[in-house]
Amino acid sequence: MSDDVLSVIPTDPYWQPGRVAADRAAAIAADLAPGVPGGVDVDIDVTWHDTLTVVDCGQNLRRIGCPRCGASIGTEWWAGLLEATAGDGFATLATEVPCCGAAASLDELEYDWPCGFARFEIAVWNPERVWFDDEELATLGNALGHPVRQVRAHI
Repeated sequence: MSDDVLSVIPTDPYWQPGRVAADRAAAIAADLAPGVPGGVDVDIDVTWHDTLTVVDCGQNLRRIGCPRCGASIGTEWWAGLLEATAGDGFATLATEVPCCGAAASLDELEYDWPCGFARFEIAVWNPERVWFDDEELATLGNALGHPVRQVRAHI
């Protein structure tokens, strides 16, 4: 069986909230994605990561683009990075892109579907909705105390 996960992460990958703000934002996420009416409530995981952790879109990833030359970067390269850092997190987001050799941040690559990096994440499992809208993201960010973005994974 596959799962869908709608994650909310800070726009600054290094930023982490306090417990009260995280609980407040998680409660709002639960209200915004209550699950199937008459069915099971969604599961929400709130995680503080010790190191930078990738929040990727799983099987939704279609393409990665280079922010320097615009070329397509093979998903095999991306998979290799994830495998190399599995369990250890990312020490840095700085990398050399394989297409043109330019220096870039992994966080600025052009992911289709969105991916990100974070030390904090609110993950809504099987939310029965595709995305939070801009107003909902602003509400979550205000509750958290920092702007947020979202990543939707199919795993």
